[in-house]
Amino acid sequence: MPLQTIPDPKQSIAQDRVYEKFAIDRPGRIIFVGHHLSTKNSMRCLVRSISLHGAELEVSPHLPMPANFFLEILGIHDDIGCTLIRREAERTTVGFNMLIDSEFLHHVVRLSFELNG
Repeated sequence: MPLQTIPDPKQSIAQDRVYEKFAIDRPGRIIFVGHHLSTKNSMRCLVRSISLHGAELEVSPHLPMPANFFLEILGIHDDIGCTLIRREAERTTVGFNMLIDSEFLHHVVRLSFELNG
């Protein structure tokens, strides 16, 4: 009788839904990655929420969205490499190319709380 494996419940859930999300509602910028990694073009966005894995952005539905880009959050000095996961009208879900550090996430959330609170 073959051995049956029990599926990991986290494997059946999309990775962008596994991690705890924090609402931050911060202005941001999507920086296009061009030829030879140039970053001349960008567009504005609103970072609605963030997790260790990714973020939910609000972007004009009339603008084309790159599959890969850097995300800059206002007030944070580091750009985050991102990949587009899903786009529905102005709501965009992105995954970070690497999980962000929990201390960095805490800093982003705390900064937003201090400015909005």
